Amino acid sequence: MHDDKRNLDSIPEGPLGIIPLASCADIGEAIDRHLVRWRCARQHEHENDITFRGYMRDSYVINAACARFGSGEAKGRIDQSIRNYDLYIMVDVTNYSMTYKLCGQVNRMSPDDHFQDLKRVIAATCGKAGRITVIMPFLYESRQHRRTARESLDCAMALQELINMGVDNIITFDAHDPRVQNAIPLNGFDTVTPFYQFVKGILGTCDDLTVDKDHLMIISPDEGATERAVFMASVLGVEMGMFYKRRDYSRVVDGMNPIVAHEFLGSSLEGKDVWVLDDMISSGGSMIDVARELKKRHAGRIFVIATFGLFTSGMEKFDKAVDEGLIYKVVSTNLTYQSPELLSRDYFISCDMSKYIAYIIDTLNHNASISDLLDPYNRIRVLVQAYNENRQLDEINEVENVSDGI
Repeated sequence: MHDDKRNLDSIPEGPLGIIPLASCADIGEAIDRHLVRWRCARQHEHENDITFRGYMRDSYVINAACARFGSGEAKGRIDQSIRNYDLYIMVDVTNYSMTYKLCGQVNRMSPDDHFQDLKRVIAATCGKAGRITVIMPFLYESRQHRRTARESLDCAMALQELINMGVDNIITFDAHDPRVQNAIPLNGFDTVTPFYQFVKGILGTCDDLTVDKDHLMIISPDEGATERAVFMASVLGVEMGMFYKRRDYSRVVDGMNPIVAHEFLGSSLEGKDVWVLDDMISSGGSMIDVARELKKRHAGRIFVIATFGLFTSGMEKFDKAVDEGLIYKVVSTNLTYQSPELLSRDYFISCDMSKYIAYIIDTLNHNASISDLLDPYNRIRVLVQAYNENRQLDEINEVENVSDGI
């Protein structure tokens, strides 16, 4: 269990409540289990004070739902009192497995549908909650974060809409462009990166890596992901390289200008294992093209790493890339929906984020700072040191527990 000292020395903002929408049901249950276990294990002198009433419960999940009429319209409903609660509402806007009926036809929920359900639940609080924090791992419309022509600015509009409805804070993960928070400069907006969970997932699965500058290199697949790659390379003490996407700006295909070529900038890749780091895998075509270019430069094993594995075109092209030896492992988090088809792939590494989110919620409920939680530098260094000293997996997990338990 993580260090409780600062939380035990502070008064909670209010009774804790989490509302995982149906799109986040699985990870919401896991988060709830962590919170229940931690709080039931705590012993402190104020546990019977009125300010801590309801602090230890069997579950922190608030019963809520969005019922739909036959016409496809819907309404949000909360089935218990949430007066003065510190609410954390979770939604996965990319969960395409959710469906609803419209005039007898089955429709899959789009990001727009999920966002509407989020607003319905917020509206159902009727202004009675003490504080509302929205946890939206994949930021809604974050790919439309800036204007390049006469276009809508969907992400900025969505953020402003949430704030106008009474949301106090928004927590997202690996935002496509964090500068979108400029749309709500007077409100809380945190973008969290899962670098530590990536390293933990890879090192816990592969026991034959050498993490140093002679055997490992971090690659940015395009100029937009350079900052992520620079940070990871700096923490691990290895070199980084990047690809520049040369596009054909005379055409638009599927809403984007098609890529003509990938130009590489960096030192020799000869024989080195490579981690290709980005915020998302959409169709996956770009990542596979990068892997192919890396192999032309005699790279060793290629790990494709992304916070959000959407795989919008299915897994077949990745199956083929693995069979051809282009890709060794694909790494992503459970922040977005992961299909049974995806989880069945033996080359796929799923990084669990439930413990991290539970720790953030627990800390924020006590109005404590989460700044150290957002900086994984020390935790990664401790983990890599343990790995390089050839410790067993259970010993590495023990190191994890010592270094904040995330």
